[in-house]
Amino acid sequence: MAESPLIPEPDPNDKQSEPSLDSWKEIATYVKRDVSTVQRWERREGMPVHRHIHSKRGSVYAYSSELDAWLESRKPGLNDEPQNRTDGALQETTDETPSPWWLRTYIAPVGLSLVVLVAIAYFVVSHRIGRAAQPTIRSLAVLPLKNLSGDPSQEYIADGMTEALIGRLAGIHDLRVTSRTSVMRFKDTKLPVPEIARMLHVDALVEGAVIRQGNHVRVSAQLIWAAKDEHFWSETYDGELGDALALQSEVAQSIARRVEVTLTGEEHARLVAARHVSPEVYESYLKGRFTSSNSRADVEEAIGHFEQAIQQDPTFAPAYVGLADAYVQLGTVFLGAPPNEVRPKIIEAARKALELDPGLADAHVLLADTYQKQWRWADAETEYKRALQLNPSDAAAHLGLANWLLCQGRTHEALAWAERARDLNPLGEVGVRIGWILFHSRRYDEAIGQLRSVLAVEPDQAMARWFLGFALIASGRSQEAIHELEQTVIATGRSPGSIEMLATAYAYGGRRKEALRLVDELKQRQKTGYVPAGAFINPYLGLQDYDQAFAGFERAYQEQSNILQFLRVHPFFDPVRDDPRFIALIRRVGLN
Repeated sequence: MAESPLIPEPDPNDKQSEPSLDSWKEIATYVKRDVSTVQRWERREGMPVHRHIHSKRGSVYAYSSELDAWLESRKPGLNDEPQNRTDGALQETTDETPSPWWLRTYIAPVGLSLVVLVAIAYFVVSHRIGRAAQPTIRSLAVLPLKNLSGDPSQEYIADGMTEALIGRLAGIHDLRVTSRTSVMRFKDTKLPVPEIARMLHVDALVEGAVIRQGNHVRVSAQLIWAAKDEHFWSETYDGELGDALALQSEVAQSIARRVEVTLTGEEHARLVAARHVSPEVYESYLKGRFTSSNSRADVEEAIGHFEQAIQQDPTFAPAYVGLADAYVQLGTVFLGAPPNEVRPKIIEAARKALELDPGLADAHVLLADTYQKQWRWADAETEYKRALQLNPSDAAAHLGLANWLLCQGRTHEALAWAERARDLNPLGEVGVRIGWILFHSRRYDEAIGQLRSVLAVEPDQAMARWFLGFALIASGRSQEAIHELEQTVIATGRSPGSIEMLATAYAYGGRRKEALRLVDELKQRQKTGYVPAGAFINPYLGLQDYDQAFAGFERAYQEQSNILQFLRVHPFFDPVRDDPRFIALIRRVGLN
């Protein structure tokens, strides 16, 4: 059975006798509007424009009868828009009396020269005015591309294309590109373009759509000048799923040309880099990339997809980055896989990705994060800085370097780098991290305000609520902390990290019995599963049982627990900071 066309075409038998309008220009002339207006009508108002499918770009055509019917149905609204005017020819007057010879000889050439000068002046002035009218684009956001395939299960194809465009454009130093976490908030949004741009602090937005049928993919994209909600570029691209990387490259190059940014040789090379990847490999990668990570089962499913992609094509570098990132998720405080289990796998996968493609900034960030947890401070700093060279719009690299500075005790610098990350990711997790830095800076009220602001928008943000518990305890508001942390325990399925902090809140709030009950629960769970060694430090510090706390510090040192990154700055460690055992521990992790 033959496949149906990618976009339904009109029945040719119905239109055999009617000539078509075969370009945007012809369509615009017919309806007496400019090209930008008819493209906007087609995109937003459903104007009947059809497309041919070619190997790369799609061309358009329309029928006058369909346009007439569409215009008639929308007359009231469209009559308010200005029409193009075609000036009539200038009327010529003739004089039957011949001009004197001297007039023809001297005056006529002078008049011709004046005409030429006026024409040149007009051209120069109009060119300058035209250039001045072009928008200056120094920042943009790629909004989530729409899945127009008619199949919701293909959403990951559109999401993958969105992420890839962001990644390619973010490598341009002269262009600030908003991170994926922030733009995904506007998936299927009805907000007007200027409002979205204001929230993201950008000059321009990229809108578009992806249609997949079988292994054929069509990508349409358009640039919108945010201040005026004015469309000033659009194009359609066609290709096979195996050439998705080439499609991404072509769209990104077109956008870069249109916004007129200057590219270095290295940036241009990264922008145009593309290779063929089989549809099966690319699909496995995208399924892993866009599988939810709300539970251990979700992350393990994603790992399976990445491993399948690698098995099918061991040279596809992004699959190794995805695999490394999935192991990072598995080792978080709420999911809790042992560091000695996940960290070697993160490093191995990230290094393999860089062996295949040294320009992958994400892989450098993953290595840096892991080196920092292993107290390889110089290596971590080097990797963060390399990631920022490759991708100056990488919010994760900015946040990682901020965290590195925080661990060194350089809190003011840490906050400055986190604020830069917020410029790139104004609606993402950056607010949570800024709250964490403010907590370690002993600015508790500001930390509480920051984290409550995040929760006002995202009430299910478990990490924000967990960090809020830290700040409330440190500010002497343990009862409020208990309320917040009880919710975290429920939200994370009684994860060890959530139980640890609720026990700490009970300890500082004078509820010793409840604190010890939760500490005992963690000890019992250690017998059958993994509980971080560092989970016992804070509860015992709150109970002022410092010998037990130092026993926890020693076990955490042997394990290289995440909490020991923050030895120099963590407020909960202040009561034992002068203890020789703590001073020795600072030295042992390389933070003296």
